[in-house]
Amino acid sequence: MVSAVALIASGLTLFSGFGLGTLLLPAMLLLLPPHAAVAATAVVHLANNLLKVVLFGRHCRKNVLIRFGGVAVIAAFFGAQLLARLAQLPPLANYTFGGREVEIVPVTFVIAVLILCFALFDLSPAKNKTQFGPRLLPVGGFVSGFLGGLSGHQGAMRSAFLASSGLSKEAFIGTGVTIACLVDVTRVAVYGIHLSSIGNENFSLMAAACISAFLGVFIGQRILKKVTMEQIRKIVGIGLIFLSIALGSGLL
Repeated sequence: MVSAVALIASGLTLFSGFGLGTLLLPAMLLLLPPHAAVAATAVVHLANNLLKVVLFGRHCRKNVLIRFGGVAVIAAFFGAQLLARLAQLPPLANYTFGGREVEIVPVTFVIAVLILCFALFDLSPAKNKTQFGPRLLPVGGFVSGFLGGLSGHQGAMRSAFLASSGLSKEAFIGTGVTIACLVDVTRVAVYGIHLSSIGNENFSLMAAACISAFLGVFIGQRILKKVTMEQIRKIVGIGLIFLSIALGSGLL
């Protein structure tokens, strides 16, 4: 299942800005604890973005990279540190549901809230009308980087800010994947120090997802340039809302 999600999501994200992490994280959450799912998704996301940098990095706009990416990397460090701290906190609440004891832990609750906020933002008609302008690139870098480090949800905000920066299609892709790669390097390094859950026990899962994501890049490069994403966004957005409710309540 994880491999199939990685294949499809990687192809979709190439031209739409739709996040690989957005689709892959829920699949990982079904198999791993929340902090481990975020970390494993980050490894796959990094490997996928390294390939994209090789293919499209030459189109990166250095001025945007500096103004947006520099702040994003610093913010990603603090977001990843916060995730590591949340993973060590005791449960917020306990209750019984369907005859079993359910715990609501801080890291799961925070990730659930972020997934819900992202889904609502992605479904909102105002998303496509929002214009941030080049002057707000550092702000976008901070928000995108911090959320990337905390939960991996960096793509939506990054795309929203870069789309208002007057970039060509090639520059949008090249700049976006380069920034995403830098954020991923930062957060994976922090996760590796603080979270043991991205060790050898999840290697085969991450390797299969990486290979599938690579295939998705090449498929997307060839056949997905004209795919309309609106219906897919709505279906996934609604699914993420239900997922966030299940996570936040401790049922998953």
